[in-house]
Parts: sequence; C-alpha cells; structure tokens
Amino acid sequence: MKRRDFITIVASATAWVATARGQERRHVIGVLSGLSNSVPDTLPAFYQGLKDRGFVEGKNISTEFRRADGDYDRLPSLATELVARNVSVIVTFDLPSAFAAKEATKTIPVVFGVGADPVKLGLVASFNQPRGNLTGVTFLFGALGPKQLELIHELFPNSSTVALLLNPSNPNSQIDTPAIQAAADALGQHLEVLTATTEDELETAFTTMIRQRVDALVVKADPFFIQRRERLVALAAHHAIPTIYSLRVFVDLGGLISYGGASLDAFRQVGVYAGRILKGEKPADLPVQQSIKFDLVINLKTAKVLGLTVPPELLARADEVIE
Repeated sequence: MKRRDFITIVASATAWVATARGQERRHVIGVLSGLSNSVPDTLPAFYQGLKDRGFVEGKNISTEFRRADGDYDRLPSLATELVARNVSVIVTFDLPSAFAAKEATKTIPVVFGVGADPVKLGLVASFNQPRGNLTGVTFLFGALGPKQLELIHELFPNSSTVALLLNPSNPNSQIDTPAIQAAADALGQHLEVLTATTEDELETAFTTMIRQRVDALVVKADPFFIQRRERLVALAAHHAIPTIYSLRVFVDLGGLISYGGASLDAFRQVGVYAGRILKGEKPADLPVQQSIKFDLVINLKTAKVLGLTVPPELLARADEVIE
C-alpha cells in the first residue's frame, strides 16, 4: 500500500470515529406542552439553564416538541410519541403535560416546571425525595389565589362580587378554591366560580359575569388561558372588568395586574436539572425546587381606562409598573 493511500485511510477513519462520537454525545430532549407556543422568554431561559450545564442546542443536544394546542386530551398520545422516540429526557412546562409524561413512562427521566404543589397532587412522593423518574420546579401559582383576591380588592375596594375563572380540565383547577372562598368571605365578598375549556365557554363566562354583576375577576393560571391570553385580555377590557392574572404576559398585552412566581428563573432551573440528568444524575436524587420569588406587575394605562386609582402603597410594592 502506498504511503499516501495509507494516510488517506487513517484520516478517513479518524474523521468517522470523531463523527460517531459526536453523534453519541448529542442527546435528544423531548418537550411536551399543552400550549401551541411557549410563553415568551420561557425557552431562552430553559436553554440558558442547559447551557449552564454545558449543553447547547444544535451542538450536543437537539429538541423535539410535542404540543397539544390547548387540547389536553391529546397529551397522552403526544407523550407516547416521545417515549417511542426514546428521548434522553422529557421536559414539561405545565401540570397536565407532567401527568401525561408520568403515565407514559416509568424509565425516561421527566423534568417538570409546574405552578402547583406536585406533592399534594401526587406527581412526586415528596419535595426532598421525589423518587421515581420525575423531578422539577414548582412556582406554586395555585397557592396564590387568596393573595390575588386581596390585591384586586386593594385595587378595587368597593367590589362586592368577584369571579374566579378556572379550567376544570386541569388537575390543579379546584385544589385551592376553598382557600380562595375563605379569603372572599373574610373580605365580605361573594365569590362566583366560573369555568371554561373552549373559546365559546370563555365568551359564555364573561356573559355570565355581566349578568351576575361581577365587579372583578381572578384568572387562575392554566395553559389554555395562557394560550388564549390575547382574547382574555380583550374580553376583560371590552366588559370593563378589573382582572388579576398569574403571569405578567397578560399585563404586557394590556391586562390590569398580575401576581405570580418569577417563572423565568424557574424555567432556567428546569434546564439546569435537565442538564444534570444528561450528565448522569438521577431524578430521584434531585429535590423538587420551589420558586420563592413572586412578581407584582401593574398596568397604569389600563387602570386609568377602567377609572381606577392605584393606591400609592400598592404602587410602592410593585416590582414593575407599566405606564
């Protein structure tokens, strides 16, 4: 064999081995979501968490998305698709998706970001020892209902009837309703609980609010409502109903006020956990993290349109004011 041919063969073999090793190092992450699109900035925060652990999209990881477009009934089959794809880890950013992933696999690691108590709902065994193949982060939106009711009352103290809008398809929909009812009773308010799972039911819910002379509205955190956030904000504006939400994305669109967890940091932590699992750690050894920072955002322009004067004390406590 000529020396030139030998060098060519060795170089080709070396390149092939390097390529093969590169392919071995590229993990596939499955993202399961009840939404058709992510909440703004969620994915960048998630990818930053992965990058903090040395994983970069297109370099040593790739992401496959399965989205239910607000139809939770599709989630089990979408989760099954990711399992069949044999992804390295499944990531979920909402509670219905987390439950679908849990039912679909007992072996593939699942990292969740949810706005509810995962222990109380049976998603994991405990915060410190999640056991099984699931772990993640919770920002406990579900426990904020009473505080949200107090805030909307502080902004609109003359309100006597307040509506709570929730999606009954969400496993977390009713869990804190008794606490919200108790808060309403303490404030001397009547609480009207309304539900919606479709666009038509959203319209019906607001029609009911007008008929019941609802003064203010608390919208419970839910993927379907996030998906329809523009419509929700438009309906609240059209009917001139002061409304509080769990995410600032509603306020950015013209909603009045939001109070909820600083979810971007939580989603970054989801990425960190996914990266740690890709490096060999087990979900059972990673305690469920609790986001302890809550943001209060107020839209002064919307308050002015509604004829509301925001108390100076409330403005001073706000993390951000949109003018």
